Amino acid sequence: MVEVAIEGGVTVVCLAIPGQILEVVDEANRLAQVDVAGVQRNVNIGLLDADGGVGPGDWVLIHVGFAMSKVDEGEALATRRQLVAMGEDYEQELEELKASVIE
Repeated sequence: MVEVAIEGGVTVVCLAIPGQILEVVDEANRLAQVDVAGVQRNVNIGLLDADGGVGPGDWVLIHVGFAMSKVDEGEALATRRQLVAMGEDYEQELEELKASVIE
């Protein structure tokens, strides 16, 4: 999950879901196809270039179409288990992911 601090001491937690990069589909625009719990979508991986980048087989945490951080497989799977335990909120996020398109 991605935490965002807001003025006044309130912290908002945003959902970031783990996905595994299948392939880089557009090098110039830094787009990669990822698999998130069986849903395949394109996400932007450019934010991770400064940290050495990512490629096929790597796991990333995704928020609003962007890979926000690289994680190892164990962390990705543990995060997915926690998200599945959230129930309806996670299912809604997956449905929104299925409906999204980044080309």
